[in-house]
Amino acid sequence: MSTQPFFPLRTRLPRPSAADALVWLAGALPLLLLVVLISTLLTLSPAHAATDTSCHGHNLLVAMEKENPAELQKIRDEAAKVPNGKGIFWKIEKPGVAPSWLLGTMHVTDPRVLTMPPGAREAAAAADIVVIESDEVLDEQKAGATLLMHPELTMFTDGTSIKDHIDAEDLKALEAGLKERGLALGTVSRMKPWILASFVALPACEMARKAAGASFLDKQIAEDAVKAGKPVAGLETMVEQLQAMADLPLNFHFEALIETIALGDKMEDVTETMTELYLNGDVGMTMPMLKAVAPMPETGAENSYAAFEDRIVRDRNIVMSKGSLRHLEKGNAFIAVGALHLPGEEGLVELFRNQGFTVTQAGS
Repeated sequence: MSTQPFFPLRTRLPRPSAADALVWLAGALPLLLLVVLISTLLTLSPAHAATDTSCHGHNLLVAMEKENPAELQKIRDEAAKVPNGKGIFWKIEKPGVAPSWLLGTMHVTDPRVLTMPPGAREAAAAADIVVIESDEVLDEQKAGATLLMHPELTMFTDGTSIKDHIDAEDLKALEAGLKERGLALGTVSRMKPWILASFVALPACEMARKAAGASFLDKQIAEDAVKAGKPVAGLETMVEQLQAMADLPLNFHFEALIETIALGDKMEDVTETMTELYLNGDVGMTMPMLKAVAPMPETGAENSYAAFEDRIVRDRNIVMSKGSLRHLEKGNAFIAVGALHLPGEEGLVELFRNQGFTVTQAGS
């Protein structure tokens, strides 16, 4: 039986704004396990299968610079307050130990992202070990089999389906949104809402590349290491990542799903904006940007956002930091994890410093 409570939408408080969905997606998309789950959905969705791998989103901040420069300056000012919010490639040093490296990643197949910042590819090639969030992505069939052993984390196992949890209006919107992506609601109605939300949030170009077998950045790094005969280690298991999502209120996931469907094509613009911020090393601007493009109401969203930050970001940062320590103590390790885990007072850069390492931007 599922341990999640049943919350019909019709009895809930007014749903949070689109910002909640965007903030949720900013944390959810870095989960490596989504690659396996999305691959499964793609096999169920031959109709979506796009052959056009070119993306069509626009950077929302470009228009903001012309139309509302004051708002853009607020975003920049907020980002400037984020510790270690600038930079995605870092050098980790300690006396008597060979330097190690930390790369913030996006788990996408975008060729611009796959290029990696200067020096990163060389550092990975010279490292003694490559460390990623979960090494299970190297064997998706095995990972999929592992997930099947924990159906309660991905599926409703209490006899209900999505149809039992949302009202008729939202169900109609969900069905239409899934249909646009080549998915029949009946086929996926027992899947947990955060899985579907992550799927519908991906631009068509990204889904097309994944369907064609393209590797996302973290997997490419791990595959290159295997080809070179290097060991690859993981910091989390996929079950642990799934559990982190399952620990958030089910209500929150349903709201995010419906809001994500409602955002429609705007998600492509959000994804492009996040990508360009990443490529510029401006990861500290990601959250301020999301809040600006879909502002939260004055009340009602704080608790959900705090739960997200605690469980999906901070808790996992601690796990990753502790798991990295043994590799850092040996030296010459190359660590690649989602870029949103790097900045902040409780981000990996600061946590590594707290463990006695000197961490500086690579090339600085």
